[in-house]
Amino acid sequence: MQSIPVDTARLGVLRCAIAPEAKITNTETQEVKRDRDGNPVYTVAVTVRQDGRRISVIEIAVSGQPTGIEEGQIVKVTGLMAFAWQMGDRHGLSFRADAITPVQGTPARAKGGDA
Repeated sequence: MQSIPVDTARLGVLRCAIAPEAKITNTETQEVKRDRDGNPVYTVAVTVRQDGRRISVIEIAVSGQPTGIEEGQIVKVTGLMAFAWQMGDRHGLSFRADAITPVQGTPARAKGGDA
């Protein structure tokens, strides 16, 4: 799998769309995926909006549970990498980061309302 470093400074505002969730490897046993060091892997859905463009949502995997992140909150993503993958006729990109942290002083948007 080829890894591609991503310059997050060029992505515009990154906002948490779905709070951190444990990545499940087996839905029957609810087994949580672990990284090479045995840490649980979490995913965070993040909206990306560059100047004048539509909003895209990407799911970013990160080792260990990110803390202090709420839906609607602006986040900082450190060490973002994209990985090209292919399985048979299917292909796409997956994303992994070293860390996802809340940007201090940016409260989450009120649920169900405009902020």
